[in-house]
Amino acid sequence: MNFLSGFCVSHPTGNTFVRALLNELRKKEKLVQYFTTIGVGEGANPILKLLEKKRGYEFPDSKISRLWFPELLRLITDDYLSQEKRRIHVDRSYDALDQLAARTLPQLLPIVIHAYEDGAINSFKEAKKLGICCSYELPIAHWQTVRRLLSEEAERLPEWEPTLESTREPEDKLFRKEEELDLADCITCPSEFVLQSIPKNIRSKKNCIVAPFGSPPCLPNKRLKQDNKNNNLKLLFVGSMSQRKGLADLFEAMKMLRNDPVTLTVLGQPSMPMEFYRNCLPNFEYLAPCSNENVRKVMQEHDALVLPSIAEGRALVQQEALACGLPLIVTANAGGEDLIEEGITGYLVSIRSPEDIFEKITRLIENRKSIPEIREACQAKAKLYTWKEYSRKIIDLNLSIVQSGSEN
Repeated sequence: MNFLSGFCVSHPTGNTFVRALLNELRKKEKLVQYFTTIGVGEGANPILKLLEKKRGYEFPDSKISRLWFPELLRLITDDYLSQEKRRIHVDRSYDALDQLAARTLPQLLPIVIHAYEDGAINSFKEAKKLGICCSYELPIAHWQTVRRLLSEEAERLPEWEPTLESTREPEDKLFRKEEELDLADCITCPSEFVLQSIPKNIRSKKNCIVAPFGSPPCLPNKRLKQDNKNNNLKLLFVGSMSQRKGLADLFEAMKMLRNDPVTLTVLGQPSMPMEFYRNCLPNFEYLAPCSNENVRKVMQEHDALVLPSIAEGRALVQQEALACGLPLIVTANAGGEDLIEEGITGYLVSIRSPEDIFEKITRLIENRKSIPEIREACQAKAKLYTWKEYSRKIIDLNLSIVQSGSEN
């Protein structure tokens, strides 16, 4: 068989990290085909250009294989469905796209198929028949770790259990995750937390790497001009309003602050009626989910990001905050332990510890005069992480596996 010396990539929506890899593959002329649901490349039909703003890509449209219907159906019905039914629609979209990739691989014969959790089993099975390298990206901790941690949360805080979707994933989906890992030739993780969550019996047999996400460009923090006018420390939480993100612990920490000059803004998608959250903590500002550009504008108006997550992969919002000059108060489970220089770019806190969060917020209050210097350090840290380096690690790992296989 005549293999093309390049990669196929499969992902339904084209997240930031997917786009970064695609762009680097394009620059290296190693992108064979991209499988997605709704996507528009250069030279596309003028009608498709209407979608370019949100689903546009910087390479020829001929390199995109689309599967429209499942994703269109999800987008049209999403606002009218329960969380459970929305999850089912997402799973169907992943599976249908994975099947399209599997059917197309024999025609393309790339040297690598790069796919993501919940969307790789069919394409990997076909790739194994063809001798194609199976590259797997695990964006969040292994399901056993997530389920254990969140099941413990459901027992610890039963009133927050309805926000913990990952405790209710069906067994067949979990079996699929295990089979994908078993088929993978290599596994890319965004953080050490994700890598260590993979069971040792799997990790020891696979080529595994940590490829941290890149940071966005730095933006000036508008609070620098406001510091003398307003002594309040403005804290920000960004993410789904669930206990997977540790929101209950943050609320408890805020109650401990009592009369301290601190405010909290929560930006994210509620998992429960807003009344539930107001009963937990009456005095916080709520902002509805918005575009990434607007999230970063909100960050420019705040002093620190607090994300006491219980289970993550690598919350990209941490590096977005650093790039806006915000120090972090986060758990290692948020996946950004390497971002923290204690007291300089922020603080690590223990999971399930409102007391620890309270203590670190208090330190920031006490060190407000140092915040301009802290902001500089945060932006310097953010600049150390690039999307080019993230993509290079994935590409180099797979090429080394392919080279090793050809030599054997």
